[in-house]
Amino acid sequence: MLTQKRIEEELRPIDGLDWITALRAPQIQKLVSDGVLQLSLFDDRDLAEITHPDYPGERLVVCRNPLLAEERKRKREELIKSAEKKLATIITATRRKKQPLKDISKINFRIGKELGPLKVAKYFQWEMHPEGLVVKRDEKRIQADAILDGVYVLRTSVAADRINTDETVLAYKRLAGVERAFRSTKNVDLHVRPIHHRSADRVRAHVFLCMLAYYVEWHMRRKLTPVLFDDEHSGQRQGLGCDCGTAFSVGNHQGASQTDSGRFPSSELSGLAERLGYYRPQSNPADAGVHSCIHYRDAPHPGSALRSGPTRRLPLNCVL
Repeated sequence: MLTQKRIEEELRPIDGLDWITALRAPQIQKLVSDGVLQLSLFDDRDLAEITHPDYPGERLVVCRNPLLAEERKRKREELIKSAEKKLATIITATRRKKQPLKDISKINFRIGKELGPLKVAKYFQWEMHPEGLVVKRDEKRIQADAILDGVYVLRTSVAADRINTDETVLAYKRLAGVERAFRSTKNVDLHVRPIHHRSADRVRAHVFLCMLAYYVEWHMRRKLTPVLFDDEHSGQRQGLGCDCGTAFSVGNHQGASQTDSGRFPSSELSGLAERLGYYRPQSNPADAGVHSCIHYRDAPHPGSALRSGPTRRLPLNCVL
């Protein structure tokens, strides 16, 4: 993660190196307390750009996602209600007639044990009375957090004449693609590790080949998107503001129906690759004019690689 320390020590000293990252919750709270971040910024759009002295020479892009706001509100309320049920058992233990729980240290320990995994202890206030433990919600703290539901702030050093506000948000959302590339390279598809080489040149060559293999995979995903569980409109923003999954996703449709828009079976790239054949030159005189073919072991159609059927040879340019 790009923390303030890493930016100042590792990135800023390098001339020509820019970054796009997101602020953490305490940093966003400080923007609110300083009066820089106000909800009125979202009256016209769910997107705005501000500046702050703590980030000299950088742009702060403030985004609000209404769907995310509703989801966080729902999730927080569920966690609070779940915590109240757990606290009720502790309250009962402090008010029972036989051997009531009165030790403050033990009460705090049990409260921490019950609320720790839920991470909602900050939303409660409790104190010990003669009749037993009294717990109530901290409505002020809950409202303070609710104000920022669905709000996130991006910081970037890239000048506005290079990428505008919308492009900054889109570039940040593509971070998921970068993380998927690292995961695919490390341990899913390409397995860059373990490295069974010792010399520096061979290690560099190994990593280069893995990167080259991922480059080929990236192009394969683009060409084969209609028959994969991938979103053909990934990264596109619909309308104003920072939408988060509001548009109909072809990838979601394929995942639900197991077919593409042409009603052919869809699959993951790894499964499709297992069904696909290999490239080899053809010397059969009957294949006049066809010098390179791609073989599908059991696929009668390039979009139905999961179907069983007779082997069929297709010209190389039928796919590429």
